[in-house]
Amino acid sequence: MKALRALRIATAIPPKSHRALLLNPIFSPRCYSAQPEQDDSSHNPTLSDTENAPDSVFDSSQFDIPTMDSTTKTEPDYGWDKKYRSKADQLIFGKDSEGVKYKFMEEEEERRRRVLAKSLLEAALETADDDEEDGERTVKEEDQKSLAVGIIGAPNAGKSALTNYMVGTKVAAVSRKTNTTTHEVLGIMTKGHTQICFFDTPGLMLKKKGFPHKDMKARVQSAWSSVELYDVLIVIFDVHRHLARPDSRVVGLIKRMGASPHPKQKRILCMNKVDLVENKKDLLTVAEQFKDLPGYERYFMISGLKGAGVKDLSKYLTEQAFKRPWDEDPYTMNEEMMKNISLEVVRERLLDHVHQEIPYGIEHRLVDWKEFRNGSLRIEQHFITNKPSQRKILVGKNGSKIGRIGVEANEELRSIFKKTVHLILQVRLK
Repeated sequence: MKALRALRIATAIPPKSHRALLLNPIFSPRCYSAQPEQDDSSHNPTLSDTENAPDSVFDSSQFDIPTMDSTTKTEPDYGWDKKYRSKADQLIFGKDSEGVKYKFMEEEEERRRRVLAKSLLEAALETADDDEEDGERTVKEEDQKSLAVGIIGAPNAGKSALTNYMVGTKVAAVSRKTNTTTHEVLGIMTKGHTQICFFDTPGLMLKKKGFPHKDMKARVQSAWSSVELYDVLIVIFDVHRHLARPDSRVVGLIKRMGASPHPKQKRILCMNKVDLVENKKDLLTVAEQFKDLPGYERYFMISGLKGAGVKDLSKYLTEQAFKRPWDEDPYTMNEEMMKNISLEVVRERLLDHVHQEIPYGIEHRLVDWKEFRNGSLRIEQHFITNKPSQRKILVGKNGSKIGRIGVEANEELRSIFKKTVHLILQVRLK
């Protein structure tokens, strides 16, 4: 009806006034309201459009990740007029501008040749030095030393942070949330003739009566059963939290593990997160509290996140190594370790962006792992939820949350593996 009414008005007005009338803001919407609505081809279906929407899948190939080549800037090509250029040369260099210009060009060419020759010589010398280092760093089997170190403690005591700092790269997820580590994680540090294998375990607790807490999940039971298998056992606790709110269960764990010397195992007590303690004299009070425990050979005050005191701990562990062959290749990262690292990195991002109890009820699986000839990796992982509401929270609006988790995890995996990583994350119901 609006379109017909506008048409009647247009036919009743003289032709000369048509242009002024069409430019009238009140009349224009009436005309354009008669046009049919155009389909938006750029619209992508979301979860609100259909239940089978692809927003629950993150594919890193759909995101532009900047590379070194994309950041290089090309110099603009200025089109100089030769006539004005010759005038400028005359004013600057005088009459013999052509000869001076050629002289400058020859000097520049000679300088470039010298720089190139120097670079080639340095590259040749570096290659020779690398070959000598490769020969030197090959340790004979009879000279190799190794040590298995287990790290136990209450949840959120800083075990994973210490493992990552010792190894020099991320091998275990680190989060402020408790029970971040769900299984035993292996990290390897090799220095000289010594290789130390660190085993990061899930958080352990004791009941009020002093007996081990029997969790329904097998991960904690496995951690308790593996305590006796390590050469050196590090018992770690959060000294900052202990000074603020002492936990009787943590104190019970420390006293239980240090009650008596172990015949086949050396145990040390590490007071972690000393960087958070403002008054350092309080650390001496805590050390005085546990000094009479005969089961601990040494006491260390460290910060696993910042690295304070870790050098002394590393030196002590190196001195405890036994003469035996290494268990892992120190110069290459095997596929199993890379798979575990990929799971830990994605899990850390999941804990950063999804809160409350939801991350602990999600089943996290590695579905596919492929390494291509060009060195790139294709990693596919699935999050399996029990409820549609959990899936909706994890996916986020239009896939924003799972996309953010995927982008951050993909960038970190690229920096760890030093290669192109194609990460795919999918959220689905059980």
